[in-house]
Amino acid sequence: MRAASRGLALAALLLASASCEEEAQAPSPRQPDGFADALALATLPDESPDEAVLEVTLEAKVIEIEVLPGRKTPVWTYGGSLPGPLLRLKAGDRLVVHFVNSLPEPTSVHWHGVRLPNAMDGSPPHTQDPVEPGGRFDYEFVVPDPGLFWYHPHENSAAQLGYGLYGALLVDPATPEPEGLGDEVVMVLSDMAIDEATGAILPQDQGGDLGTLFGREGGAMLVNGKVRPTLRARNGLRQRWRIVNAARSRYFLLTLPGHSFERIGGETGLYAEPVATDQLLVLPGSRTDVVVTPNGAPGEVTTLTWVPYDRGYGSIEFRDPASLVDVAIEGDRAEVDALPVLGGGVEPLDLTGATTVDVRLTQGEAPDGTLELGINDVPFAQAEPFVAEVGETQVWTVHNEMDWAHPFHLHGFFFQPLDESGAFVQPVEWRDTADVPERGTLRFAVRYDARPGMWMFHCHILDHADAGMMGMVDLTMP
Repeated sequence: MRAASRGLALAALLLASASCEEEAQAPSPRQPDGFADALALATLPDESPDEAVLEVTLEAKVIEIEVLPGRKTPVWTYGGSLPGPLLRLKAGDRLVVHFVNSLPEPTSVHWHGVRLPNAMDGSPPHTQDPVEPGGRFDYEFVVPDPGLFWYHPHENSAAQLGYGLYGALLVDPATPEPEGLGDEVVMVLSDMAIDEATGAILPQDQGGDLGTLFGREGGAMLVNGKVRPTLRARNGLRQRWRIVNAARSRYFLLTLPGHSFERIGGETGLYAEPVATDQLLVLPGSRTDVVVTPNGAPGEVTTLTWVPYDRGYGSIEFRDPASLVDVAIEGDRAEVDALPVLGGGVEPLDLTGATTVDVRLTQGEAPDGTLELGINDVPFAQAEPFVAEVGETQVWTVHNEMDWAHPFHLHGFFFQPLDESGAFVQPVEWRDTADVPERGTLRFAVRYDARPGMWMFHCHILDHADAGMMGMVDLTMP
């Protein structure tokens, strides 16, 4: 009897041991296979054998793409895709882009948010001549900072971006980030004005001065060039969404019913701690880095939704929310560890001895009676540059004298936003694009490193920039 008991005990022990071994070897929870295939971005072959160099040929050309179901649209593209190819490399790597213009008009490539040499900024006529049809230009620079950036034209920029010219540039940190931030998805938000009957792109000057004043928005809202794609998601398993707003004018205020967003970073680098929010505002030209934990019963679908954002007169009236991405929940709920310590954050700039700069965003009338926007009542074509020296720290106050908010963008440099009292906005972060509220102000601090040249700043409602709301900083050596 004792022998039988010992046998049963030994069998139970072996079963328990096997069970523990099976648990130890159980695979980690994962997203459904191909979970983000519907949002996949095109890539380009790397022409360099050097692991620290990404070298590509990028051709701007017109091709027909089915943006709206059943309709072909002649889209202006980088590399034949909408959006353009995702360019991905590490901080400290060198990017070499052999740009070819096969479009019917001159263009350029501006590398939005990247701290690069002035000659590579892609801003005609100050940093280069526009690339003529059939022409070429080589962009070559080191990408010094991690983060999500993007690229677009800076020649007839509102129209050309509206035709489809934009793409994402993702720079990974030189050292690995904390594990457990979530499975990554890059989302390029945009819109396009398309005739639903024919598929043709509508005129880029539709609405005349009123269209310019409001900022033109296309009726087709796109995520990675698609109308309402589906993203699959394992219940309870984090996803990391890297989002860029590449629209010419539209503010994207985002909600995901039943969920909150954890902002873990902005335009460059991680925060020290996550910031939870139920709504996510992404300005034209800006980016954000968020963690989302999808939850719901298997088969349930929740939808990332655009919500009208009150940026001034007429911006929310008679406008309804719109669906952007369907998030389809699959599988039993995954049990995962807490979000890891981010370990990011930046130190505030020393403002001792900083120079003050006052800027007004203004609306006026040209001699022929048409709308004219400007900086300090002067349109871009007639403006004298602001001055700065390498090594100088400046505190800018940007006053908005209009009834609409403006996303303010500074080329080539990061800045740190300040509040009304002059204290640093929390969390302290590096930005290159920030909002100037209607009839309000934006304050920020910027320090100029050793990259002299003529650097643009402008409203990133590109219709406003093209109408004159743009200026230059003439940065010189001391």
